Amino acid sequence: MNPTLNTILTHKSIRIFTDQPVSQDVLNEILQAACNGSTMGNMQLYSIIITEDKAKMEEMAPFHFNQPIATNAPLILTFCADFNRFNHFCSFRDSEIDAYNNMQSYHWAFTDAIIAAQNACVAAESLGLGLCWLGTITFNADKFIEVLKLPVGVVPVACIALGYPAENPPLTDKLPIEALIHREYYHDYTEEEINRLYHEKEIHPNSLQLYSENELPNLAQIFTRKRYTKKDNEYFTTVLMEVLKKQGFL
Repeated sequence: MNPTLNTILTHKSIRIFTDQPVSQDVLNEILQAACNGSTMGNMQLYSIIITEDKAKMEEMAPFHFNQPIATNAPLILTFCADFNRFNHFCSFRDSEIDAYNNMQSYHWAFTDAIIAAQNACVAAESLGLGLCWLGTITFNADKFIEVLKLPVGVVPVACIALGYPAENPPLTDKLPIEALIHREYYHDYTEEEINRLYHEKEIHPNSLQLYSENELPNLAQIFTRKRYTKKDNEYFTTVLMEVLKKQGFL
């Protein structure tokens, strides 16, 4: 198989790492790949913050809900939507700096940062590293802005823990690609199609374990009642809206 496709198709989340550090040469290759992705207008509206210091990881750990991976990884990369740098560029050249104080600009920068993060992930795995995305970065964006000293125009949007794997978990169960692909236009789903497309996921051993642990009969209820509840979603939405106001996007 094409080695790039093999890297992508064998992706798995790694949460336990060896003590082997990530060398500067390897890190540089990952960063070069991250910074070579597609970007809106070639503006490169993102920044990457490297965290290797264990004391800094400990400082951030509560905002990652004290997940063990937040401190046991040798390296954490935080990807930020960043219009601060480009605003400086415009300011120093007698150009309008308020052109990008809006949600559209945040969307551009958010997309740029996510593309950079995914490029970094593919590069890292191709070099033998393992990784895991820390979604908590968006839940506590206000706290990370403070601890990472992010100026106006910068919002953290993705966080990747990296290191050499000390585990080899199975591949995560995924929906069949037909569940995600539409041709020519969006085809909505009937109940029968939903039942068919989610069948294998709902009977997967991982799901059966979740049913037992959560004492709920199906994945949908686990997601809406336990993992990502309406109450939590509304709270973190409020936090994010305040962050976007404070950082100049709203």
